[in-house]
Amino acid sequence: MTLRQLKKETRVLPRAFFDRPAEAVARDLLGTVLVRRANGATLAGRIVETEAYLGQGDRAAHSARGVTERTRVIFGPPARAYVYLIYGMHYCLNLVAEPEGTAGCVLLRALEPLCGVDEMRRLRPKARRDRDLASGPAKLTQALGVTLDDYGRDVLRGDLTVRAFHYPTMHKTAIGPRIGINESRELPLRFHIADNEHVSVR
Repeated sequence: MTLRQLKKETRVLPRAFFDRPAEAVARDLLGTVLVRRANGATLAGRIVETEAYLGQGDRAAHSARGVTERTRVIFGPPARAYVYLIYGMHYCLNLVAEPEGTAGCVLLRALEPLCGVDEMRRLRPKARRDRDLASGPAKLTQALGVTLDDYGRDVLRGDLTVRAFHYPTMHKTAIGPRIGINESRELPLRFHIADNEHVSVR
C-alpha cells in the first residue's frame, strides 16, 4: 500500500473512540492502522493484536498503584501514547483509553505491515520474514522507531496517529488471557484477529 492510498482510504480516529472502556477500545482497535512518520519515511501497519489494561482491580496494570511520574499519562486525556521500557532495552507502546481521571490503556502487541516495509526491515534487521517485523510489542516499537520520546504524544495528530479504514474488512476476533504477566492472568483481555499470521503467538 502506498502512502497516497493510505491517506485516501483511511481517516484519523476521533478522541471519542478512545474515551471509552479500555476493553472496548482494545477490541475495536483491531483492523485500524498505526501510522508513524520518522526520518522522512512513513511507516504503517494494521493493528492485529492488543491487550487491555484496566485501572482498578487489575494488578497487572502499571496504574494499579495510582498516579506516579511514570503512569501520569494513563490518568490523563485519552488518545495519548504511554511508552515504557522493559528489561532495560525494549519499548512497549500503549494507547490511553477511558475518560480523563480514570486509568486504562491498550498495549499494541502486533502489526501487519502495510507501508514503509523497506524501512521497517532496516530497523528490524534480525527479522527473517516480513511477518516477523512487528509480531510482538517490542518488535512493533523497533519496527516503527518508537521510543520514550513518544511518551505522552497525542495520537490524533503529528508523527504518530491511528487511522481507520472508511470501508473496513470483516474479521473474526479471538479473545484470550494476556501474555507474559503473572498478576491477573485470568482476565480475558487479549484480542487478536483470528488466523492472522502477524500476531505474536499463533
